[in-house]
Amino acid sequence: MRSLTANLDYQSVYAVTRTGGQRRPLGFLVASMLGGAYIGLADIFMIAAAGPLKAAHSPWAPLINGAVFGIGLILCVFAGGELATSAMMTYTIGAVRRSITWARAAGGLLLMLGGNLVGSVALAGLVRGSGIAKAGTDPGTALAMMIEGKGHYGASELFFRGILCNILVCLAIWCVTRTDNEMTKIVAMAWCLAAFVGSGFEHVVANMTTFSLGIMHGVDGATLVAMARNLLLVGAGNIVGGAVFVAAAYLVSSTTEDGAAEAKAEYAARTGADAH
Repeated sequence: MRSLTANLDYQSVYAVTRTGGQRRPLGFLVASMLGGAYIGLADIFMIAAAGPLKAAHSPWAPLINGAVFGIGLILCVFAGGELATSAMMTYTIGAVRRSITWARAAGGLLLMLGGNLVGSVALAGLVRGSGIAKAGTDPGTALAMMIEGKGHYGASELFFRGILCNILVCLAIWCVTRTDNEMTKIVAMAWCLAAFVGSGFEHVVANMTTFSLGIMHGVDGATLVAMARNLLLVGAGNIVGGAVFVAAAYLVSSTTEDGAAEAKAEYAARTGADAH
């Protein structure tokens, strides 16, 4: 497993490669569209799998939602797709460590969010054509309940739910880049996303699909204004969660490894022993 410092080094280089993809705009757009679509597929899986439970107001619905949603991030990592919420951590580390500029980080994030949105809308259109979430079905009822619930959150609630969500999403990616074991990566992503979904936190890219589906199906409360309000507030919270509570936290806390190394060297000098 990589040390904290080594993982920060990895993320710094990863920021260079991720922003470097912008040199091929079409490819970068498609990769970002895939990221949005993969998270959208997880959203569809969630309302289809837990739809009957949600329609019946079962207390087990949040647990099932969380249990299945991890497929979205797993697809982004293993199949390949650019996801803006994880970039909020990676780009911050790269900018602070000066492997990329803040301007490049901001530009890359905006392009990625745009691609995620296009991918989410395209997927919602396919789902609309399939009839999976049409009115009268359990997934359709679950979708309507989700839209209604999101519409009742205040601005501060959406912002803080966005922070809490992206702490868990970015921790999942932080864990993924610390290990080379594929099964460990899957477990870390599945459990972190289960925690955020089951707890009712808010993810800007997932909400792109949710609101797109709601608008296309004519769900009450699903409007472009409501969608824009949600995405702006949740997106701002996601940025704070990834940039401050994960990236900045590890940039500071990684110095403990320097302190540990110094203490080990001092102990060895005093005793002639190797401090493990």
